[in-house]
Amino acid sequence: MALMITDQCINCDMCVAECPNQAIFEGEKVYEIDAERCTECVGFYERQTCVDVCPIDCIVQNPAHVENREQLLNRFYYLSLFG
Repeated sequence: MALMITDQCINCDMCVAECPNQAIFEGEKVYEIDAERCTECVGFYERQTCVDVCPIDCIVQNPAHVENREQLLNRFYYLSLFG
């Protein structure tokens, strides 16, 4: 499943540079994660780097985008080939 940023986000910018898929962007009020680009760092790292650097723990699983590791890995391969 993709990740999402809750409205507790303080717009600290820590997560943006950590995303290898460029899935994090500045939303209307807080940063947001593009579920079509988020692979939860599968294919890149063992853990989600945005979650690791978030000082207030506002990055959580997105219940609207339930996916398993294989699906996330397939997205990683697709993004690697087609951006």
